[in-house]
Amino acid sequence: MAALDGPRLEPRAGGPARELVVFLHGYGADGNDLIAIGREWQALLPDAAFVSPHAPEPCGGAPMGRQWFGLTFRDPDERWRGVTRAAPVLDAFLDAELARWKGAPENLALVGFSQGTMMALHVGLRRKMGPAAIVGYSGLHVLPENPQEAERALAETTARPPVLLAHGALDDLIPVQALFSSARTLAAAGVPVEWHVSQGIGHGIDGEGLRLGGAFLLRAFAAKR
Repeated sequence: MAALDGPRLEPRAGGPARELVVFLHGYGADGNDLIAIGREWQALLPDAAFVSPHAPEPCGGAPMGRQWFGLTFRDPDERWRGVTRAAPVLDAFLDAELARWKGAPENLALVGFSQGTMMALHVGLRRKMGPAAIVGYSGLHVLPENPQEAERALAETTARPPVLLAHGALDDLIPVQALFSSARTLAAAGVPVEWHVSQGIGHGIDGEGLRLGGAFLLRAFAAKR
């Protein structure tokens, strides 16, 4: 897979970046889809740099978009194989981006949507130095279907940053039950989890979800100072 790239925002305060927030978009979108959240959060996190990389593959289901991995919805383990295959290129991008901004690994935060949430959780919980926080919208914590393999996958957890999961109550692509099952598996791995269900919302992010996500990052970064 080729190296990742995407739109970036410099810290609003104008000085060197004290934190780095990386957005991971969903299936069929690209990095431009989430960078607008960075613009909304700049007032809250003026010392943070924001970047939203384009996923590594062209999307089979949306020719103008990108994907972290392909989906057929016929194989129950394709998400697990997908996050595992895409993990090295994302991990390398995070290291390169931290070097670009001269940031410490513990001052990194990952924010994902849908398939991007799957990537954020898979990679973020396996980094040698974990991020300050992970925010996941409308996604899930991917594990193998086989219970024994799932237990081994949970044992791969090397980092336990605070995680916020937010989900629309009316999501018809990834049902809201995925939030509760993900919270359980994360807790089983010793990961502290908070969650929020947005009433009346489908597969998307509402204003309250954005507010909670920004406040969550603010607290997480403050705890590292």
